[in-house]
Amino acid sequence: MSDHRSVASLFAAAADEIRAVSSSLDETAFQAAVAEIAEAGRIALHGVGREGLQIRGLAMRLFHLGLSATPVGDMTTPHIGAGDLLIVSAGPGYFETVSAVMRVARAAGARILLVTSQPDGACAGQADLVLVARARTMADLDGAEAEDGVLPMGSVFEGAQFVLFECLVMAVRARLGIALDAMRARHTNLE
Repeated sequence: MSDHRSVASLFAAAADEIRAVSSSLDETAFQAAVAEIAEAGRIALHGVGREGLQIRGLAMRLFHLGLSATPVGDMTTPHIGAGDLLIVSAGPGYFETVSAVMRVARAAGARILLVTSQPDGACAGQADLVLVARARTMADLDGAEAEDGVLPMGSVFEGAQFVLFECLVMAVRARLGIALDAMRARHTNLE
């Protein structure tokens, strides 16, 4: 089915879908996530697919804050353990690879922050803290494209992650008293 609305109309509808996710956000869990990030020694981050792209963006922003943050799988990912934090994404509540990384981090003594749309999913039971952003994910589809929105498949969750992660970064920045100029100074000059 084709959508013949103008790009401005489609953009506004997509933004509304992402904005609606904000009603599911819990302030206490958000502030706990900010504290976990601010107090962590090293931070490793992991997600799969397009969620993984959002997680990598969060890793970059945490690096801009001056934190030791690296996506899992990069050659420079450090050993993590007690005092460190693993941030993972599992929008539909469970991914086997995410669960496996969580098990390794748990065995090493690291704390775990899960970002998900499904707080009752299997990965939530492995996490120390769960940050919920209720949005449609691939797991919510029954094989047919959802007709109740503009954004396809898991895009609402992924778009909400981008905004949520930027909000987390700015809250951590405020908590640690990091100037925006300091963040800009850590941005790569090799682009």
